[in-house]
Amino acid sequence: MKRRPQLSILKGLLFTYCIENTRNLEREEIIASKNINNPKELMELFDTLTKPVFYTYTPEEQDWFIETIRHYLLTDETFDSVFYLFDTYFEDDIIDNRAFMKTLLDCLTHYKAEATANE
Repeated sequence: MKRRPQLSILKGLLFTYCIENTRNLEREEIIASKNINNPKELMELFDTLTKPVFYTYTPEEQDWFIETIRHYLLTDETFDSVFYLFDTYFEDDIIDNRAFMKTLLDCLTHYKAEATANE
């Protein structure tokens, strides 16, 4: 059964970057070393930290993340609710939440296609 898009699930996917996550100095340094407002550096960060986490989800959950982001990008959603009270290890504030989510969607879509091709 296909799940409805739900913004709240994105906080779970992005928990890797949250200061409430278990303390891991190496991960924190990787996060802080990237300019999250630069799409290339953001993709590198997602490849390093989000990709392995994304693969731990079931294919249905992976689709849910992808479809949720895709759905809300087709609206005028700002994604403010995803980042509200969400303290991260990012060195800078996210300038454009929608651009951040578009980059995340591109990466997740690529990871999903890569996983499907390797089956």
